[in-house]
Amino acid sequence: MSGILYEESSFATFLFVTLILGGAGAWMTGRACALTWRPYPMLLFYLLVLSFAVRFIHFSLFEATLLSLHYWIVDAAFCLLIGSIGYRYTRTNQMTTQYYWLYAKSGPFSWRAI
Repeated sequence: MSGILYEESSFATFLFVTLILGGAGAWMTGRACALTWRPYPMLLFYLLVLSFAVRFIHFSLFEATLLSLHYWIVDAAFCLLIGSIGYRYTRTNQMTTQYYWLYAKSGPFSWRAI
């Protein structure tokens, strides 16, 4: 997998920076955008900015390549995936608790009209 998902010498570095730090930041960004009723395209912009920050952490702490399109796309994909899940999960809870007379949960990421 080294070379496809990460360029560092160990998977633990990729796991820590991209999945744990970047994933937690992406989840909180998605949650914050949902709680403040921001549209989904604005979330995408914020998550792309976050993916640049994740790439910079790889560069500054673990001597990875800063301007690598391949590894930035990997970081951005993880940030977009986790941030979108956090956004949808929070929005579902928000819609079903705030408008409980109109909507009921039909799953962790969707709601239905009553």
